[in-house]
Amino acid sequence: MTTTVAFADLNTLVGTDLGYSDWFEVTQDRINTFADATDDHQWIHVDPERAKEGPFGAPIAHGFLTLSLFIPMWVDLLDVQGAGTKVNYGLDKVRFVSPVAAGSRVRLTATIAEVVEVGGGIQLVVDGTIEIEGGTKPAVVLRSLQRLYA
Repeated sequence: MTTTVAFADLNTLVGTDLGYSDWFEVTQDRINTFADATDDHQWIHVDPERAKEGPFGAPIAHGFLTLSLFIPMWVDLLDVQGAGTKVNYGLDKVRFVSPVAAGSRVRLTATIAEVVEVGGGIQLVVDGTIEIEGGTKPAVVLRSLQRLYA
């Protein structure tokens, strides 16, 4: 479920657990497209037959592909009314904990750790975890910095 908040009320979200995004399927086609976009065609990602014999038993998504899914899942969690510009300002921490096999579904859970006024806007510090459906460990654990301006 999406949390909706007015730009002026962002400071009330500190400590708020935003719940879970919808599930997002990581298909082999998406992995192949990411490989083409980044020129990273390592066989563990793009060669399903060879990957079956590899260390993960199947082709896996690039870590940075899984990380990039933070944004489409993040917009499922928070809608800030009155924000004219939203900027991904960066990451303070990222760990790729578990590989995501092709065909798996992932989702995001996030908590607002801090809300700070910065140069005419607001910076949200977001602690996020990208989970794998049926997995025992997360795929990615991250701290994201999002800047919003009215």
